[in-house]
Amino acid sequence: MPVITGIASLTHATAQSISFLSNPKFFEQLATTKAAAVMLPARALEHLPSQTPYLVVCCEDPYLLYSRLSQWFEKQRLARLSRTIHPTAVIHESASIGNNVAIGPHVVIEENVQIGDGVTIGPACVIGRDSHIGADSLLHARVTFYADVRLGERCIVHSGAVLGADGFGFAPDATREPGGWSKIVQFGGVVLGNDVEIGANTTIDRGALDDTSIGNDVKLDNQIMIGHNVQIGDHTAMAGCVGIAGSTTIGKRCTIAGAAMLSGHITLGDDVHISGATSVMSDISKPGRYTGVFPLAEHTVWQKNAAVLLQLAQLRRRLRDLEKA
Repeated sequence: MPVITGIASLTHATAQSISFLSNPKFFEQLATTKAAAVMLPARALEHLPSQTPYLVVCCEDPYLLYSRLSQWFEKQRLARLSRTIHPTAVIHESASIGNNVAIGPHVVIEENVQIGDGVTIGPACVIGRDSHIGADSLLHARVTFYADVRLGERCIVHSGAVLGADGFGFAPDATREPGGWSKIVQFGGVVLGNDVEIGANTTIDRGALDDTSIGNDVKLDNQIMIGHNVQIGDHTAMAGCVGIAGSTTIGKRCTIAGAAMLSGHITLGDDVHISGATSVMSDISKPGRYTGVFPLAEHTVWQKNAAVLLQLAQLRRRLRDLEKA
């Protein structure tokens, strides 16, 4: 029986690796992989070499099994890390620290913070007053929580993420000079459910009066901006560089692809899927996939098509006039 020490792709696996196959276009790699074991679906069995040099793990969903196994390996890795509080950490005397907590160098934990059991806080994180971090959550280096951020259990927050900064709230104020602005102080917080993952350099603003709310099992990629008072339902996932303007509500099980932009004060229902770079400016209540990107073309062709689009309203009026004639 082989000793398996990690997971690798079929092309880079060694005699100590387990690999997986879920895409039919990689079936030919079954004949050349050096893996000790391979997770694969039943439809791949007929593509196995006559002399299989590795263990075969046949399952309904190899990709899901790969996901679960990767979590197991990561849990073993984290368990080997030192579970101590670094002497350079600054922890307010009113903070509550759970059991088996690891706190890295130069962490700052302010007053009335609650840290659950098994939490890991990486170097140089700042946890603002009255914040709460649920059990078994992981904060990588340089994460910042402003005051009153509540993070659920088993969450992961990547480096550079900022949760609870002021929302973009300003009232027009011409009392001092034309075009001036008066800041609206943001009194709400940020509430995140269990099993949430926040990507690197993603920002989630605090609410103006009520809280900004992120549901259970929400997955946010890197460099996403979530405005104040946004509400995101359970199991919704967003890819990198998405922007959500303030007071927008997003339902459960939605997906929003990279660089999509959502205007403020709109509502997306459950099971709505937005394609990459799409701008959403109004409510969507019907489940389904929505795309608003102008198709790619050579630049000169694109210019001609764009010119025609600009004339559509005029062409429509002319067509109506012809129909009436």
